[in-house]
Amino acid sequence: MKTGRYMTKVLLSCMLATSVWVGGAAIGSASKASAATAESLELLTLAKQYIGTPYSYGAQSGDTSEFDCSSFVQYVFGEQGKNLPRTAAAQAQLGQKVAKSYLSVGDLIFFSSPGNWIGHVAIYAGNGKILHASSSQGVTLSNLNSSYWTNNYVTAKRIL
Repeated sequence: MKTGRYMTKVLLSCMLATSVWVGGAAIGSASKASAATAESLELLTLAKQYIGTPYSYGAQSGDTSEFDCSSFVQYVFGEQGKNLPRTAAAQAQLGQKVAKSYLSVGDLIFFSSPGNWIGHVAIYAGNGKILHASSSQGVTLSNLNSSYWTNNYVTAKRIL
């Protein structure tokens, strides 16, 4: 049996590859992202059904004929039994903060907009894509790594 530095390396490798979950919060997780859960995949499937729905600033909660960014997120999460506040800024106060490199499907991503520290919210859809209600395209998939989203990124939160 090998000891010393070799065992230390093995133990560290095992620790880095393992996540311990307590009450839904990762402790000591070193993976790039947690695996998509059945709940987050179901949320994404529901959310994708609204691609193409028109954008309307201040859209009413529960109205599925039009959305703004936060009413879209509020509606989709509400269908999953997660009641969220109406605005992106208020939604950003919830959940566990997640580093951009640790994003997982279903995480909420918050962006600044002119005059607002948090002025936009999107759902991480995996593979560098976000699903959101865009003022120019309605509900759509966008590339998180585009210069616009990279320059306006503020934070991400895990709700599910």
